[in-house]
Amino acid sequence: LTAVDDDVVDESNLQRQTLFTERDIGHGKAVAAKRWVCAFDSKIDLTIHDRRVTAENAGALFADADLVLDGTDNFATRLAVSDACVAAGVPLLSAAVGRFQGQVGAFAGHRGDQACYRCFVGDAFDAEDCDSCAEDGMLGAMAGWTGTFAALHAVRVLLDGISDFGDPQWGTVHLLDGMTPAMRSFLIAKDPACKGCGSTG
Repeated sequence: LTAVDDDVVDESNLQRQTLFTERDIGHGKAVAAKRWVCAFDSKIDLTIHDRRVTAENAGALFADADLVLDGTDNFATRLAVSDACVAAGVPLLSAAVGRFQGQVGAFAGHRGDQACYRCFVGDAFDAEDCDSCAEDGMLGAMAGWTGTFAALHAVRVLLDGISDFGDPQWGTVHLLDGMTPAMRSFLIAKDPACKGCGSTG
């Protein structure tokens, strides 16, 4: 496992990021995550990178990955991650939460017939001018529901072709609504003009 995060644990993180405790406040999230994982199971090999994922470094970070799980809180980073996954030929599992809604989707934009995350959201979010969960807020239980669903879906991606449970559902976005509560799913079509994965990209 490899974890990449340049953020620092803040008190507001504790209600939704249950990996961390009060003693982690002010410490790097990647370092705190490694400490928790090692205490949980010392046999897990976790490499950490205490840096921000960018368009410039994502390719090197993802080069040897079997699957990239993206839980970042801004569109600019999500799109950089998606583009790097397409370029590296690595599938992407994207999970995001805002207020009372979560979304989870697996993308294989490196495959000619499959959509990437950019096909889903377009190019309008390349700039870092959209609200993040820090501005919008979120319910901790919503992060838990979305994260657990994403973890289950990651297992299905990794078991594709190995087990009957394997079913990546490429390009299908699952929307989790905590207010209703309900879940609905829809399929994203590949955009031939997508600059991330399209023939003209």
